[in-house]
Amino acid sequence: MIDRFADARVILLGESTHGTDQFYRARAAITERLIREHGFNIVAIEADWPDAARIDAYVRDRAEMPTALTPFQRFPVWMWRNRAMRDFVDRLKVINQQIDDPDRRAGVHGLDLYSLPSSMDAVVDFVRRHDPAALQEVRERYGCLAPWVDDPAAYGALAQRSPADSCSDEVVAVIEDVLRDRMSMIEASDSAFFDALQNARVVAASEAYYRAMYEGSVASWNLRDTHMFETLQAVLEARGPDAKAVVWAHNSHVGNAAATQMGRRGEINIGQLSREAFGNDAVLVGFGTDRGTVTAAHGWNGATETMIVRPSVPASWGALMREAEPDRFFLDIRNVAGLAETLEPWRPERFIGVIYRPQTELVSHYAEASLSAQFDAYFWFEETDAVEPLPAVELEAMPQTYPFAL
Repeated sequence: MIDRFADARVILLGESTHGTDQFYRARAAITERLIREHGFNIVAIEADWPDAARIDAYVRDRAEMPTALTPFQRFPVWMWRNRAMRDFVDRLKVINQQIDDPDRRAGVHGLDLYSLPSSMDAVVDFVRRHDPAALQEVRERYGCLAPWVDDPAAYGALAQRSPADSCSDEVVAVIEDVLRDRMSMIEASDSAFFDALQNARVVAASEAYYRAMYEGSVASWNLRDTHMFETLQAVLEARGPDAKAVVWAHNSHVGNAAATQMGRRGEINIGQLSREAFGNDAVLVGFGTDRGTVTAAHGWNGATETMIVRPSVPASWGALMREAEPDRFFLDIRNVAGLAETLEPWRPERFIGVIYRPQTELVSHYAEASLSAQFDAYFWFEETDAVEPLPAVELEAMPQTYPFAL
């Protein structure tokens, strides 16, 4: 079904929850086909850059290991450290081994900006290995942020009260004065230099993000999604003019924000920015469910639980899909005559992230949206199952180069 969109430059695959097994497996099947049959060579996921770099090194058999840190350790661990994701990664490695040209092999890249300490460490390690003379300068510049790496929100509060204490100039200088001006002349592999540059960009974006938190939710959301989109653009540029990307992220990032309540309050997202940059060469695909189970937590940093997903509320998009009767189907909103008009009205749409609060579901998880203005296509799975976190016992014997090793 996805072949009809295979000429696109970017295909963005969403999810209405972060913890549904069917969404991961469907996106994996679609992505594998796009790589095998249609030349897609980038998988960009809503994860941190250093963590995804470990997966990238594994699936592309890269000799250099970008970081010695164990990836996917921060909350929500299950979002990427789960059985469905592990199965996809192992299959992707096999697919890549069947592609003779290393430059055509599919890479995995993280779009997010929450990896402040590990990204700082990655930049310092790169400079130590390739330009020791610049190491002290980088350490001094990052030293401004060093006391706050375990509590960056506290740094944001301080910088908001006292702009003179901001580390903004210091972290940007690492990009401009050290990496771009000096390191580009040093003999280092392109992938290693690109990895270091992206980690430095993460540090700069993360510093700005935690300052923006105290300017309001719109400012911090827009900064985060802008960073994710710019990271996607950087990866596309680095892989060359024929590069084609699949993006895995939540519906709230993938669908066009302008067609939701998010847009009405001034928020933008990857989907909207992709539509503006690539036009119809960006395909925005939503995924939805009515009921079942989901892996989630009741609050941030809370315990991982398997929770019951309540049926969609009346008059919502989920209720309309449920009443259509087939328990799973695909909607080609862009190309089927009359479908866009049918799905154009604004209705409540459910968004479940890593936190699920069924007791306040209508307030906590629903927002008005026009489905056809938000997405080009839509996959529906009426009843779904919770994604299964990887049990530690299965990973104890894995080598440290394995991306999900303990």
